[in-house]
Amino acid sequence: MRPSSKPLEQAPMPDATLAAGAQAWSSMVYIRPVLVSDLSADLQREAEGIETLYSVHRPDGARVALVADRRMAFALAREHDMAPVFVH
Repeated sequence: MRPSSKPLEQAPMPDATLAAGAQAWSSMVYIRPVLVSDLSADLQREAEGIETLYSVHRPDGARVALVADRRMAFALAREHDMAPVFVH
C-alpha cells in the first residue's frame, strides 16, 4: 500500500483542553534563590542574618512572595493552587 501524499490535518483542540492549558499556565510560578545582599535595605534588615531567600514569581516576572526556605516556597505555592517550578 502506498502512503498518501495528502498532508494530515491537525484535529482542533477541544475547548476544555485549551482551557486546561491556559489554567496551568496562569497557575505556574517560578521559585528561585535570591541573595539578601541584592535586596533593598529594608528587606535586608528584615532577613536578620539570612544570606539567601527564595522568591516566588508569576510567569510575567512579578514577585508574589519572598520566603526564607525553598521547601516553604514550594509549600506556599501549592497551598495556593499554584504549580511551582524551580529555576536558578
